[in-house]
Amino acid sequence: MSTTAGGQNGTATQTGGNRLGFKPNMVIQELGWDEDVDDDLRRQIEDSIDGDLVDGEYGNVVEAVLLWWRDDDGDLADGLMDALTDLVGGGVIWLLTPKVGRPNAVDAADIAEAAQVAGLATTSTAGVSKDWSATRLVAPKTAH
Repeated sequence: MSTTAGGQNGTATQTGGNRLGFKPNMVIQELGWDEDVDDDLRRQIEDSIDGDLVDGEYGNVVEAVLLWWRDDDGDLADGLMDALTDLVGGGVIWLLTPKVGRPNAVDAADIAEAAQVAGLATTSTAGVSKDWSATRLVAPKTAH
């Protein structure tokens, strides 16, 4: 019987990086890092991609963006548009926000509105750590 990272007693568990769909050798850009981010989640993601997260100075295309965002960080739509800068077509933005009831939590309606302004669609939300939720944002498919 095989187990994944973190498995105990023969039971498989998913790490935060696996739950977000990250796989080895993916290039993941991290934006909005601050002292309050979940370092355990960051390590799980780096373990999932078998590498380091890149920052905003990376200068090449990335397959996904982790955007840490708090209610007092400014205009979320602008932040999402900035996150699109290096994202490859078909890539995903994972918007990480404090969970409801935590300081600086972001209202779900604000996320939906900002995503629409940035030309993105919300597809799912997941609790990825004790204090942070992740919202998956993608560019809507267009008819060609």
